[in-house]
Amino acid sequence: MKRTFIPILLLTLLLTSVVAACGANDVQEQVSGDGQDEEVDETTEENEPDEGEGEEASEISGSLSFYTSQPDEDAEALVKGFNDQYPDVDVSIFRSGTEEVISRLLAENEAGSVQADVLLVADAVTFEGLKEDDLLMSYESPEIDGIPDEFIDPEFTYTGTKIMATILAINTNIVEENPTSWSALISEEAEGEVIMPSPIYSGAAAYNAGVFSRTDEFGWDFFEELHENEATVVQGNGGVLQSVAGGEHAYGMVVDFIVANAKEEGSPIDLVYPEEGVPVITEPIGIMEGTQNEESAKAFVDFVLSEEGQALSVDIGYTPIREGIEPPPGLRSVDELNVLSSDLADLLETRDSDKERFRNIFGD
Repeated sequence: MKRTFIPILLLTLLLTSVVAACGANDVQEQVSGDGQDEEVDETTEENEPDEGEGEEASEISGSLSFYTSQPDEDAEALVKGFNDQYPDVDVSIFRSGTEEVISRLLAENEAGSVQADVLLVADAVTFEGLKEDDLLMSYESPEIDGIPDEFIDPEFTYTGTKIMATILAINTNIVEENPTSWSALISEEAEGEVIMPSPIYSGAAAYNAGVFSRTDEFGWDFFEELHENEATVVQGNGGVLQSVAGGEHAYGMVVDFIVANAKEEGSPIDLVYPEEGVPVITEPIGIMEGTQNEESAKAFVDFVLSEEGQALSVDIGYTPIREGIEPPPGLRSVDELNVLSSDLADLLETRDSDKERFRNIFGD
């Protein structure tokens, strides 16, 4: 295999745009490169409605506390879009990694005073845990008609907001022909050439490990074979992207949208949706039980799931979860994906043991 390493300055410039597009905590913390998430507490400035919109301005007003693992710029863009329609709702944002957000939420609950009204974090398994603890309010948004049933909690305590698939990435200077199957990662050609995020650090990777290990074509044997093929494990998706784009590894397991963004910026990288299917995380949204701002919380959820909110998600770089809206260039729409999934309750119950099983195979 011919090795081509991109100069560090050029690669940094190429990846800069990717950082701004990152979503779930398991993704955003990794693209930053060090696995650290900075907590942010901020309140949006009051947005004045555009000229001529006064008569259409919503009568909903008050405050809203939004807890999220989205990157700062994404969260701010979402709130700005909401305030364009609801200028009289004062939205405050608490942003950090999912683990930090949930830790704060649980601490507030323990103290008897949950501050969050709306929560938007990485994956459905996290929301299943909150649902089990009766921390989520049931709300059947009128906007869910355009969203596939499999991404909506049957009890309407949370709904997915976007599609982030884990795909097979290749360095186009090294790999001459795009593979079609996940089996490429355990081939002789890929020995020592594969890099992947760790489920021990990444919630998205933990979800993937749970799904792959419960899928007949893979199971834990797939991870054993990856280890035998000398696959490298790093903390998160950002490290995978940087290594494959830089030519240090030929193949990577990584979320699709950061690869598409890097490719769009000229990086020698391409993404493959393997024929067996792909696991996806959906960055769900839900309303906290006992919220004191129910009206504005419902309006916020409705906006995120609406055509306008989903179009905003596309502008940021994500695949929309709502059907009928085109994804960004290079990404597949939800109805084009063969989605690998597993029972969420089972994934919640076994998440810790899945991480331990992975650790036993790959070490720390």
